[in-house]
Order: sequence, then structure tokens, then C-alpha cells
Amino acid sequence: MAITENQIVSIEYEVKSGSEVVDSNVGKDPLIFMIGKQQIIPGLEEYVCTLGAGDKGDVLVPAAKAYGEYNDDALQEVPKEQFAGIELTEGMSLYGQSEDGGTVQVIVKEILDENIKIDYNHPLAGKDLMFTVSVASVREATAEEITTGIPAENAQPAESGGSCGTGCGCH
Repeated sequence: MAITENQIVSIEYEVKSGSEVVDSNVGKDPLIFMIGKQQIIPGLEEYVCTLGAGDKGDVLVPAAKAYGEYNDDALQEVPKEQFAGIELTEGMSLYGQSEDGGTVQVIVKEILDENIKIDYNHPLAGKDLMFTVSVASVREATAEEITTGIPAENAQPAESGGSCGTGCGCH
């Protein structure tokens, strides 16, 4: 039976770019997400929706339905002074805050005399990705999960100092 919107899905996966494994949760905790909430890349979500609990399969997700095409306009030169105290090396990842307050990852592309060339593209942008997926479980979301978009398995327990996942602000 096909998986549909507002269902909670648990998967085990391995993803490759070419012959290189770039991510995997095989033998670890499953990835748990809600269908229809853009919690995983679009091409993988589309494929998972064709499966059911216990199903396994492989899908090649094109770059456009993964992390997007590589965008040359996402390269920027920034004055070295902005990185004072950081020992930079080409290829390293740095994390900062975006204009909307979210976390943004950049890659140091080139160290120039007075500037640093950084790349705002996702490290897997422009790459087709091969996923091997196994669906461990599928269940209907509760009303609270639909409202919050957070599967109960992913909610932070209140006693750990995190929110209960309802957005009420409790700790």
C-alpha cells in the first residue's frame, strides 16, 4: 500500500554520489519523518511514497530533486578579517547564521590574498544521488503531529530541557 501525506515513515538508507557513500544510517537509528512536510529531499520523498512498510528499493534522485543544481552565483568573496581567529583551509565547512536567522553552511573554496572565496551551495548540489532505502514502518500521524509537523519519535522530551514539540514553550 502506497504511503500518503501525513503518515509517519521510518527508513534505513544509504546514499551514494557516484561510487562514494556520502551518508548512511544502516545499522543505526532510523530516519523518521512525516510525508508532506518537506522534511527530506523531494525526489526521495516521491520515491518513498511508492513503497510500503517492509519494502526495499533503489532510486536515482537527480540533482534538481535533491539539493538543487550547482549555482555559480552562490560563490562570494568575503574579507579575510571576517574570519579572524579561525585557521582556514580550502575545503573546510563553516557554519553561520543566515539573514532569516537559520543556520547556513558554507565551504571555503579558495584563500586569496585579502579575501576568502566561500561557496553557499549545499555540498551535494549539482549531484545525482543513488539511494538504497528500506521502509521499516509506516503509521498515521496523530492530530498533534500533523499540527506541529514533528513525529513523536523526534520530539524533545520536556525533562531534557527541550520543548515537548507542541510549540507551547514548555520546558
